[in-house]
Amino acid sequence: MVSTRNTRADVVATAGRMFAEKGYHGTSMRDLGRELGLLGSSLYSHIDSKEDLLVEVVDEGARLFLESAQRAMESSGTASEQLRALIGGHVEVVLDHQDVVRTYLNEARMLDDDHRSRVVESRDLYEGVFRDVISRGISTGEFKRDADPKISAIFILSILNALERWYRPEGELDRNAVTEAIYESAVASLS
Repeated sequence: MVSTRNTRADVVATAGRMFAEKGYHGTSMRDLGRELGLLGSSLYSHIDSKEDLLVEVVDEGARLFLESAQRAMESSGTASEQLRALIGGHVEVVLDHQDVVRTYLNEARMLDDDHRSRVVESRDLYEGVFRDVISRGISTGEFKRDADPKISAIFILSILNALERWYRPEGELDRNAVTEAIYESAVASLS
């Protein structure tokens, strides 16, 4: 009989999936252990607490978004081109890491104050990249002068973050079509 040995990464990935499906409070350690085929004591050899798992999943979401923004900013081009790259990167993260993203977006509020403030800091940093690109586009004349970079960034990110709720891979729109539609809407609101 072959036994599978769960790694910490397996535990974190399973927790992310379960938090995405059932929510943080709806996922018990007993459920997680059952899903992994581990007894409670074995599960605790991988982790200290359920909140530690949430921290790891949420940190992974923040890291993925910040890395996608960094890649977008490394591409040369106009503010419009970098905005397209930011949008495309966000779409990619949401569609390729749905469990992590859903947990990051919906369950981070369950973290204690210290961890939650770190998440808010990384979210603000990420939003700041969008604001900076929009501000640059305003200063170069690509976007209208009276556009508000903060409101525009929040608008675009709200649309992007909603993807995790409605996008279905088997649907009519592929990721390129979704990216283009969101980009066109964003540019229309900025023009």
